[in-house]
Amino acid sequence: MKIYVLGSNAFIQEMVECRDKLRELGYDGWIHPEYELMAKGLGDKVKAERAARGEHAAIKRENNYLKVHYAHILESDAVLFVNLEKNGKKNYIGGNVLIEMGQAYVNDKKIFLLTEIPTYMPYADEIEAMDPVCLHGDLANIERV
Repeated sequence: MKIYVLGSNAFIQEMVECRDKLRELGYDGWIHPEYELMAKGLGDKVKAERAARGEHAAIKRENNYLKVHYAHILESDAVLFVNLEKNGKKNYIGGNVLIEMGQAYVNDKKIFLLTEIPTYMPYADEIEAMDPVCLHGDLANIERV
């Protein structure tokens, strides 16, 4: 099974770790190639500086991330969303991830959440309606699906 790993940019290192763990478990885990470079500190330094200044939308637009991730979702059998704690919010799922989750859902891709559905989010019902499989922090739980 080919599993594309996505999540908030705050979780880049964890996305790489999840990809590696999926491979250990025998799955074809993969991430956007730029994320691995970023996790190793080898990413585009200018882009990192711009992101630190809050230019996230411009960077996303210039790099066409929404469309690139969509193409990668289409190439996969499933998508794993790494949803950890961000800014004190457990199981965080932001706007981009919600969009990507919807893209996976309408294209009949299996959706995995590393942790639980964030019930405090105003769009928790929409997430639940997409029937994600919550892995409770353990990627080995994919085998039980």
